[in-house]
Amino acid sequence: MMDGYGYGSMMGWVWLFWVLLVIGLVLLGILAVRSFSGGASDGRSARRILDERYARGEMTTEEYRERLKTLRDGT
Repeated sequence: MMDGYGYGSMMGWVWLFWVLLVIGLVLLGILAVRSFSGGASDGRSARRILDERYARGEMTTEEYRERLKTLRDGT
């Protein structure tokens, strides 16, 4: 017996389309929030990056303190 004259299977595809569309929009929203939230993209803070560079010897103590002060002042 044909349920709905063959439209039953089509309704399954329409339902699947809407579910995938909603999931896609949620993921797109999460991606947008993460990209516009600011900060380091890989999760490291500016202070941590500064500490790592100082530990590797890429800057002098004076440079480190100046940059640290700049980070704290926000200027």
